[in-house]
Amino acid sequence: MSYSAWIILTGCLVGVTCGVTGALLVLRKMAMLADAISHTVLLGIVGAFLVTQSLNGVPMLIGAAIVGVLTAVMVQALDSSGVQSDAAIGVVFTSLFALGVVLISFIGDNVHLDVQHALMGEIAFIPWDTLTINGVDLGPTAVWMLGGVLLLNISIILLLYKEIKISTFDPQLALSIGVPVVFIHYLLMTMVSFSTVASFDSVGAILVVAMLIVPGSSAYLLTDKFGMMLILSGVIGALSALVGYGGAVLFDVSISGAIASATGLLFTLCFLLSPKHGMIAKWFRRKKMQQSV
Repeated sequence: MSYSAWIILTGCLVGVTCGVTGALLVLRKMAMLADAISHTVLLGIVGAFLVTQSLNGVPMLIGAAIVGVLTAVMVQALDSSGVQSDAAIGVVFTSLFALGVVLISFIGDNVHLDVQHALMGEIAFIPWDTLTINGVDLGPTAVWMLGGVLLLNISIILLLYKEIKISTFDPQLALSIGVPVVFIHYLLMTMVSFSTVASFDSVGAILVVAMLIVPGSSAYLLTDKFGMMLILSGVIGALSALVGYGGAVLFDVSISGAIASATGLLFTLCFLLSPKHGMIAKWFRRKKMQQSV
């Protein structure tokens, strides 16, 4: 594949992986917790490097999963103790993220990992970091990591589809019929952590928030069906990558920044043109009602 094709494929995988997972967060009204986890996993990545002295994908995923679940546990603990939920997220998010930034400053000179890379990512470098087995170049490491995380996330959703659906819309009913609501909650946090780490090299800790939240929010405006929303969220995420890359090439700007901006553009279109929830449709319904009255 060409250099551009690898970048486009990586961007699409980021969009689909984060979009599908993020749609669940939007439905559960946990979007800001995704923001927290997408930043605090930096501590998990740095911790994994300090333990293994390697930026290999598996240790990073394990470290991110541990810190992602730790973030959710700490937020829940503070919330249960009387701290407002948004304040709890802010305290945990800033503390763990700041610790990760401090630690990364000690190792940034020795490896390809620094604050700028962690915050913004650089998808243009993805095609050069390839996975080689027995002398055979299998393509960018990020593509394999994103593909593996996407496959894992989809498998979990399909395997626990009913449990995830009922615990999302009616957790009390789910508890009453024996659905492990707490387990599913922390499993989702682990999925978010994996998705964030897999997308880290491409869009960084800041812009991955857009990929986690905006496609799901856009899909929420387009459908009222759970399964269709997950599909649409992934499609919108991939479309954002295509539109963003095209805009980045056209205007010679940051690719990851353009992709994140494209998510906002598509959300605006959904916000205006959604058949049921769009502003234009609401205006026409209101106008029609006034005429009938």
